[in-house]
Order: sequence, then structure tokens, then C-alpha cells
Amino acid sequence: MNAVKNTMSKALSHAKITPHLSTARGHSDHGWLNTYHSFSFANWFNPNFTHFGSLRVLNEDRVKANSGFPTHPHRDFEIFSYIISGELTHRDSMLKKGAEGAQSDQFYRMHRGDVQFTTGGTGIAHSEQNEHNKDTVHFLQIWAIPWKRGLTPRYHTRHFDDEKKRQGFVPILSPLKGGIDATHQQEQAAEPTIEGTIPIHADFVMSAAIIAPQGKFEWVVGANATENPKRKVFVHLPMTKGGKAKIRLDGREEVYNEGDGAFIDGVRAGDKLTVESVGEAEAEVVLLDTA
Repeated sequence: MNAVKNTMSKALSHAKITPHLSTARGHSDHGWLNTYHSFSFANWFNPNFTHFGSLRVLNEDRVKANSGFPTHPHRDFEIFSYIISGELTHRDSMLKKGAEGAQSDQFYRMHRGDVQFTTGGTGIAHSEQNEHNKDTVHFLQIWAIPWKRGLTPRYHTRHFDDEKKRQGFVPILSPLKGGIDATHQQEQAAEPTIEGTIPIHADFVMSAAIIAPQGKFEWVVGANATENPKRKVFVHLPMTKGGKAKIRLDGREEVYNEGDGAFIDGVRAGDKLTVESVGEAEAEVVLLDTA
């Protein structure tokens, strides 16, 4: 066993990796909503978990059928929902129910693999409801702090295929081309640094992977898409397999269970992070790479 451990690459020996165990998260069960907070949110505050770089919120939510978040405002945050199972309907407050037409950025009925993104900017109002008649929806809601305030509100939606996630980390969000000084034309074009991703107003990349037992994937920190070479990476293992999914990071001994996360500090763009699946079931891993 020691020989196996010794052959495993610890490419990030210079990095500090700090577990954020599921038991340390905030938790509330409101009946219709069962939610876990990796960072201080709503009525739960922990001074150790206020933000990590530009990552401000990571909530793992389960919302029961025929319930959800009624119309509510946001401003000056980048907010995105990553659907794990079930169905969640995003509806802009300007769209009347029954008049939505086909799927659009203003109205989107999300399912597994879908990501819905909101730039709150100067102010936006929308609802997120589980309109399914019996199934609970399980999703991650994540907020990032944008590189400047007062942005023009905007929505984006996109689907990310499971089969690609089984081949390696799939980038989901990457910085808007033009960065903090993006022109009006670049804002309108909404072109991300990494093709096929959703553009975010932050020095931030999100990716996801589904790793089979004994499988190992590698993430290149910064994804050749970020500005600041000094990076922080937060890894989260959602609760998807009834406790049978487990991972190990950078060949280190610590094993992370479902609901656990990890703060990775002291890494630089170009560093290589290995994520190994060491449980009985495939592990769905969400990775947030921030300045």
C-alpha cells in the first residue's frame, strides 16, 4: 500500500489543501427546501467561511415538487445554478406565466446537465420554481463576486453533457473576453475566454467531471484562461450517490466524502491538480478556480 502511495504524484506539494467537511456546512430544512451552505448565507454565519477569492456562495439545495423561490431581486453578483437531478424552472419577472413560448434565456426549464447563469448587475428579478408534480430537484446554487459593480443584467443558459464529463473536466464558465475593461461591443457579444462555456464577469473558471471508481482526472489550474497567476481552487463533491462516492486530491491521504469540499491555496496558473475517485460509485466533482 505504501508503495502505491509513494508512486502517486503530489504535484501540488507547495499547495495548502484544507478540508471543508460537510458537517461544517450550514444546514436548514424548511420542509419544501433542504439546503446546505458551504459559505455564510441567509441566517447562517461562520467567520471562517465568508468567501474564497471571488467565490461567495455555494448552496447544495433540494426543492420539493410544486415549490421553490418566488420572484426575488438580485444585484451585483454572478449567480448560477447547476442541475444535478430533477427539474427547475427559471422565469424572468417580466415574463408572464403561460406566455413564455419556447426555451430561452428569460425562461428555461432546466434538467440534469443544464446550467442557468444570471448577471445581477444593476438589478434583476426572477423566480426559480420546481414546477414538477412529484420529483424533488437537486442542484447547486453558486454566487461569485464580479470584477466591478453596476453591470448590465443578463441571463445565459447552456447544457453540458454527462458523457464529456466522464472523459475529463469540462469547463462550464470562463471569463468574458475583454475582462474588466470589456467594451460595450464585447459585453453584447458575450464571448467567453474558453469556447463553449458561459461568460462570467470575474477571473473565475468553473468545471465539472464525473469520475469512475479508481479513475483519475487532471485539472490545469487557471485553464489557460485567467488573468491572475495566483489562484485558489475550491473542490466540491455533491451528495449524489448515497455516500458511495469518494475522492482524493493530489495523491494525498485525505479522503473526501459526499458533501465535503476542499480549499486549495497557494497554487498558480499552470499547476496540475489530480482528482481521484476512490469510492464505490462514480464521483461527480465540481471545481471552482478563482483569483
